[in-house]
Amino acid sequence: MKRFHKLKVANIEKNTEDCSLISFEVPSELQKEFDYIQGQYLTLKTEINGEEVRRSYSLCSSPLDKEWQVGIKKIEGGKFSTFANDVLKAGDFLEVMPPDGKFYVEVDSNQKRNYVAFAAGSGVTPIASIIKTHLTAELNATFKLFFVNQKASSIILKEELEALKNRFMDRFEIFYFLTKQKRNIPFLNGRIDKEKLEIIFKAICDTTNIDHYFICGPEAMILLIEDHLKGIGVAKEKIHFELFGTDSKGTDEKREKIAKTFKGKTCDMTIIEGGKQQTFKVEQGTGNVLDLALNNAADLPFACKGGVCATCRAKVVEGEVEMLLSYGLEPDEIENGYILTCSSIPTSEKLVVDFDS
Repeated sequence: MKRFHKLKVANIEKNTEDCSLISFEVPSELQKEFDYIQGQYLTLKTEINGEEVRRSYSLCSSPLDKEWQVGIKKIEGGKFSTFANDVLKAGDFLEVMPPDGKFYVEVDSNQKRNYVAFAAGSGVTPIASIIKTHLTAELNATFKLFFVNQKASSIILKEELEALKNRFMDRFEIFYFLTKQKRNIPFLNGRIDKEKLEIIFKAICDTTNIDHYFICGPEAMILLIEDHLKGIGVAKEKIHFELFGTDSKGTDEKREKIAKTFKGKTCDMTIIEGGKQQTFKVEQGTGNVLDLALNNAADLPFACKGGVCATCRAKVVEGEVEMLLSYGLEPDEIENGYILTCSSIPTSEKLVVDFDS
């Protein structure tokens, strides 16, 4: 299981009014463990007002540069994002878990690939890493980026993206969409919708020549684009996405139904982690595996607790669970018994979950 390491904040750069780029100093003895693939993220941990707070942020740097930099946009009411933008300073230390995530495809310098990416707001951070890496390592690759923001001044990594466009002038195109600032071109005003997608895939992108699609942003945008791509015949293995978060309405209703179905029943739950086993009795249908284990003093990996990042991934060895969200898992992982423990509710008399698998 991956463990947290204390890393020094090497530099903090204000990229927009409400977004900071945080760079970490990774000592030589940890650099192999902190090697990463474009599109992956870091899970950060610190104590804020006496409370342990963990959050995952995508690396916006490229692994080719041997840098570790994340972009953190300040969110209203966001504990960690406010701390990172208003309190954290160069020279401070944060607990950092080694890179993780599957939002990427392997670089292949022998292939001529064409890529398309959609991003909204801070969703551009992993996309920027992906674009820079593929354009640099794949000399014949092309990239088109469709990027939604509120206004020009809020565009995260704009200078970095423009520098890439100038460097790869004949291979990289950017289309900026603004929702709160009018442009002279109507197509570039407002969010991406079905009408804009129809224009994009009729006049700008030829799906027969696109090898992979990357999407990062809010759930509604991702689902809209994913549905459109599948509807025009794009194979699902070509579509890769990373969510900001999920809508909890449907899961709340499902959680209540499960609680009623299994009310009064108990489960002997065993957690395997680090070669050790812990067993405790819990109620079926109430609480997720992760929280139930943490409440019983288990030391387990987690970050978002929203069924997105897959930091809490584990394998069901025996028993059954009801998984409410599985965005962080691939279909074959689910078939092989893997679950996101933060969104999986015990529904059997005995449950054995292995974090070491």
